[in-house]
This record gives sequence, structure tokens and C-alpha cells, in this order.
Amino acid sequence: MSIREQMENIEESILSPYAQFSGQSRGRQHSENKCEVRTEFQRDKDRIVYSKAFRRLKHKTQVFISPEGDHYRTRLTHTLEVSQIARTIARSLRLNEDLTEAIALGHDLGHTPFGHTGEAVLNSICLHGFKHNEQSIRVVDILEKENGLNLTWEVRDGIRNHTGHCIASTLEGQIIKFADRIAYINHDIEDAIRAKIISEDVLPKECVKVLGNKSSIRINNMIVNIIGNSRDCNCIKMSQEFQQATNELRSFMFKNVYTDSVAKKDEIKAQSIIRELYKCIKAEPKELMPDEMSKMLEKNDVDRVVCDYIAGMTDRYAIKKFNDIFIPAPWR
Repeated sequence: MSIREQMENIEESILSPYAQFSGQSRGRQHSENKCEVRTEFQRDKDRIVYSKAFRRLKHKTQVFISPEGDHYRTRLTHTLEVSQIARTIARSLRLNEDLTEAIALGHDLGHTPFGHTGEAVLNSICLHGFKHNEQSIRVVDILEKENGLNLTWEVRDGIRNHTGHCIASTLEGQIIKFADRIAYINHDIEDAIRAKIISEDVLPKECVKVLGNKSSIRINNMIVNIIGNSRDCNCIKMSQEFQQATNELRSFMFKNVYTDSVAKKDEIKAQSIIRELYKCIKAEPKELMPDEMSKMLEKNDVDRVVCDYIAGMTDRYAIKKFNDIFIPAPWR
């Protein structure tokens, strides 16, 4: 019996009956031999961490575009915080921690430069529309390596359904939607306070009363509430009181931080960069895209390929590409 098979047996003996067992995965799009050591979900986790798209997250905006300071979150640190929260919930509910972590690490691989601002612009100008969760699936299925990462069905389902009104098929996938929201609400509050956009005392008092008066306290309370309300259940949920307070705190952040705050003053510039890059690269795709992206024009229409190219850019690469195209270089 291989080490992987031993681990699969251990999972089935200790995990909740509601867990997704590694040995019962629906499999991969393209069949391949199993690893002797790692379970299928461990392999997926490793493939995501070693991907180029994952490394690029360190230079992609979370909320604040080009912040001055080393302590503001990026898309990568957000991803790591989501993973940590999700793992805690999964372990406490005796669900599959490896599957949970793989989904968490991959959930934002398709995010654009300049955060949700970039996403909104691409959605408005690309003929196919744009949603970062769907783009994350394109990354893991097509854009990474030569033929994608060939992840398991369960990891792909969790990535696709981590946001909006989508519901993942596994409880491990459902955890990510909660972990994502817990992470970004609380770390965005911390960053907004650090940037002096808001102060702790302006947070909605009823929300603070229910959830806690500090980010660390709120995160712990929200995790504990989810665990308490989801134990031995076939769904992941908060209590009604906590869910309402969480929704109200999120609404507060949209009103006071995510929209029209001083932190968003450069959004118009970022939107212009995305729009101009899209228009110019679409007009001359083979001249303005690297060879590996140009080759995709053989099987995809130009809008799809240009959207893929721009979505994969980091903030600084998008700015550099804009400068290379539109800003005159010093004459030598």
C-alpha cells in the first residue's frame, strides 16, 4: 500500500461523513497516474503554489492602488489570509483541509491588475464579459503551462463558485466564500484605518457589538460562529445575527472605503490604462503580445486572448506596458 493510499484510508477514518475524501474525487479532465505520496488534493495545492499566476498575485492590488508603505495587503497576502481562515474552519469541522487549502490558494488566480477596478473595466469592454472567478478557471484549465494545471473537479468547482450567489458542491468549497469575506472585510478595515480613511470608532456600533471591536476579535468570533452553526450539517453557515452584522459591515466598507474614498482617487487612471491597453493591443495583437499569447490566436478570438493577457498582468507590468506603448522614450 502506498503512502497516498494510507493517507486516503486515514481520511476516511477520521474525517466527517460530510467531508470530500481524496480517494473519492471525481478526477481530472485529463487522466494521469496518481502520486505515490501525495493525495490528489495535495497535488493540486502544490500545482497552484508553484504556478506563475500565483506568484504574480504579490504585485496585484487588493484595495489600495500603489500604496506607499510595506504593510498594506496585496492580492497574495489576502489569499494567504483566506487560506488560514479556511483551514481553521475545515479542521474544526473535520472536513478535508487539503481540498479547502487548494481552493483558497487558487480562488483569485484570475484577478486583474488594479483589483476590482480592473475587473469592472474588462467586464465592460470585453465582448465575452469578465468575472474573476471564471478567469481563475481559465488560468488553471488553459493559461498555466502548456495545457493548464489539470486540477481535480472539486478544486475547480470550489474556485468557480467562491463568490456571488454561487454555491460550491463541497462543504470545503462553501467554506471559501465565508473565509474570503471574513478576510477581506477585516483586513480592509485594518488597511483603511492605517491609511486614515476611517477610524475604528466610526464602524457601525451594532456590528461591533455583535462581531467584536478589533479585527482579530472579529475574525475569531466569526470563525467560531461558523463552526458552531455548521457542525454535523450538510452546509456551511453563520447564525442569522452574525450574517446580518457581517453584511452590514460589508455595506459600510463599500460606502466608506471601496467607493469614492481618498484611497480610490487613482481608479480613473487605472481604468484608463486598462481601456487604452485593451484597445491598442487588440488592434495589433501579434506585435504587442508575447509569442506565447500570440499563439493562442490560432484557437481563440482576439477579444478573448487580449482579455487573458491583460487580466494576467500585475499592476506594475500594466503600467510598464502602457508606458512602453504610449510614452515616448528618450532618444539615444
